Amino acid sequence: MYEPATLQRPDLKPLWHVGRGRMLFAGCLQRNALHSHSAPVLIAGLYENFRFRTGGSDWASCRAAVVRAGTAYEFDAGGRPLAVLYVEPNVASAEALATLVGQSREEGGALVAKSCDIATIRALYEDPDSPRWADDATADLVKFSNARACGVVDARVRRALDVIVIDEGREERTVDQRPMPVTFAARAAGLSTSRFQHLFKQEVGVSYSRYAAWVRMRAAVSEVVDGGNLTSAAHAAGFYDQPHFAREFRRIFGAPASRSLANVR
Repeated sequence: MYEPATLQRPDLKPLWHVGRGRMLFAGCLQRNALHSHSAPVLIAGLYENFRFRTGGSDWASCRAAVVRAGTAYEFDAGGRPLAVLYVEPNVASAEALATLVGQSREEGGALVAKSCDIATIRALYEDPDSPRWADDATADLVKFSNARACGVVDARVRRALDVIVIDEGREERTVDQRPMPVTFAARAAGLSTSRFQHLFKQEVGVSYSRYAAWVRMRAAVSEVVDGGNLTSAAHAAGFYDQPHFAREFRRIFGAPASRSLANVR
């Protein structure tokens, strides 16, 4: 009786939270087409299973999935509440996120699981005032997962990532929030540009240019969460215009920005 009552609450707006090195979405979703991220991801059905598959696998019904950076996947939640937790590679790994799921199996580059430790995320979704405590809650969740996992990004790549993600909740290296050029990132890592690019892709799972696009997108989402519209978010994050931002959003998230960023808390 508890879960259906929660599912029917129209006052629960979608939750977007952008924190330092982590980002959370919780809300009702339909089908998001094939897409990939530049950071590890945990996807979890808040009350029931959803359909999931990677680019090279068949559809599966699961309660949760952990996806490595660069792995293309799609899901269909059927309009039910779903949570998606993104963690930057200098903050946590896919292996750390995997400690939050149970009864899992490898499927096309992702872990598909029958259970998930979702109590914190579900509480965030159910509390209309959760933006006030979402940062502490997601930080604790990531800390908890890291404590049970091993494996870290190469220290040189980590130094560059630490410079990219500076301020809590925002990537404000510059006023317009654009990511640093690869030459500056390589300098922070103490490597030549070519060596840095090779090592970055090896350690993170995507190229630096793909990761830079992800940094811009995080900044744009943060702008919307802070009250901006899609046009101001596009300009603040360094996209050419709103259509450019819309195309990149669909490529990265598999759904239109106009739907995914509407009426959020």
